[in-house]
Amino acid sequence: MSNHTILLIEDNPDDAELTRIAFAEAGIDSQLVVVGDGAEALDYLFARGAHAGRDAADLPSIVLLDLNLPKLDGREVLQALRANPATRGLPVVVLTTSTEPFDVEASYALGVNSYIRKPVDFGKFVEVVKQIGLYWLVLNHPRG
Repeated sequence: MSNHTILLIEDNPDDAELTRIAFAEAGIDSQLVVVGDGAEALDYLFARGAHAGRDAADLPSIVLLDLNLPKLDGREVLQALRANPATRGLPVVVLTTSTEPFDVEASYALGVNSYIRKPVDFGKFVEVVKQIGLYWLVLNHPRG
C-alpha cells in the first residue's frame, strides 16, 4: 500500500506519533502528513499560508480527521472541504475518541465518509489502521 498520501489532522502529538507507528506496523508505507489544527489543515489542502508553495491539485488519498481541534474544529474543517468543489469528493474519515451521538450524526450530516472511534488498545488501533488502509487505499475506487 504505497504511492498514497494520507493527511492526518490531529492536535495531540502523542496520538499523531501512535498513528504513524500504527501505519508502519500495519505495513502501510504511504506518506503520512500531519497537521496540528483545523486552520493548518485547510491551509495545507488549499495551498495557502505556510503551505502556499504546495500544488493544491495534489490532494491526499484520504483525510483522517480528529473532531476536537484548536482554531477550527473537525466539523468546521469538514464543512469547508464539502463546500469547495476541489475537495468535495475527498474521502474523509473521522478518527476520534468521541462516541457522542451528536458528533456521529453531525459528522455524517456534514458529509464524512466514515466515522471511526479510536480504540484505546494499541493492538486494536493497529488493526483499525490496517483496515482503513486496506479499504481506502486499495479496495476503494475514488471518483475521477
